Amino acid sequence: MASSVLQPGVPVTLQELEPSSESFRQGASLRVTGVLQSYDLNSAIAVIQDGGASLKVDTQNLREISFRTNSTYQFIGELLIKPDNDAVLQARVGRNVDGIDLNLYQQSLLIRRQYEAQLRSRRA
Repeated sequence: MASSVLQPGVPVTLQELEPSSESFRQGASLRVTGVLQSYDLNSAIAVIQDGGASLKVDTQNLREISFRTNSTYQFIGELLIKPDNDAVLQARVGRNVDGIDLNLYQQSLLIRRQYEAQLRSRRA
């Protein structure tokens, strides 16, 4: 019997999710954070935004989350890319993170990446 292993959601900013980015690939497991701009109850599609970039999030697999526009949410899931480069994150985890400072969060991501790059260079 084949087993599927869930990959960890790699933290990325919405600005980084463009077709030329290495994170922008079919099935990439990502963690994204943004402010909820809209939510369609019928399709379970949320649209989050940060810094002028936006992303559709399919929330049909999530339970126990009440969505409020202008609140901040974080999702972990797999990226689905349609032929027209329209991306949708198929969320498997979601949470409200109101109170997070998105600028400080993005700075922490940069510092984390620098640290991880230093670790990789030391091991090589």
